[in-house]
Amino acid sequence: MAFINTRHPEQRVSFAQAVRMGIGRGQGLFMPEELRHLEDLEALLALDFPKRSSRLLSHIIGPELPGGLLERVVSSAFNFPLPLRELSERVFALELFHGTSLAFKDFGARFMAHFLSAIRQEENDTGKMTILTATSGDTGAAVAQAFFNLPGINVVVLYPRGRISPLQEKLFCTLGGNIRTFAVEGDFDACQALVKQSFLDDHLVTELGLNSANSINIA
Repeated sequence: MAFINTRHPEQRVSFAQAVRMGIGRGQGLFMPEELRHLEDLEALLALDFPKRSSRLLSHIIGPELPGGLLERVVSSAFNFPLPLRELSERVFALELFHGTSLAFKDFGARFMAHFLSAIRQEENDTGKMTILTATSGDTGAAVAQAFFNLPGINVVVLYPRGRISPLQEKLFCTLGGNIRTFAVEGDFDACQALVKQSFLDDHLVTELGLNSANSINIA
């Protein structure tokens, strides 16, 4: 399955390349070339969350990845509960706050982190990789917790000083190691503008192996 840049459709990459690059030429997003019909939904719904996720991802990505890699990634990434609570008849709530940062963004961040780590190991990739992300609170905590102590991957989080909760700040400013955080004098838009500006600098992107864990990354 090819993944296509929404702004430059001639740029076609694999899923692994799309995740590594984060954003396409001209700041376009990567999307699957097609979304194929999914058969047997009842059987899919009968699976537990990691197995269902692996099946769905395989369906979207196709046969690109080595056998068993997706299953390993999903099992290691989604290693926390996902309770479905019945509130009343025909009314249910899916609890998305049982991950490491207590936010729903743990799902995207942990999948991306474990996928990138697995691909780098699979290909014996020792090149630089720096995850640069802006946050108004939840994203920074989820990304920092997800990538913390993963070998060969550095993380830089930009956040607006004094505009996030003390708990959110502690979740990503107290880790150290491969996680660096910078408080920006301004709002979230100022942080995001710095991220976008960085990705327009081809030398910086190449020198640091820049990637982003914001919603622009298909992972």
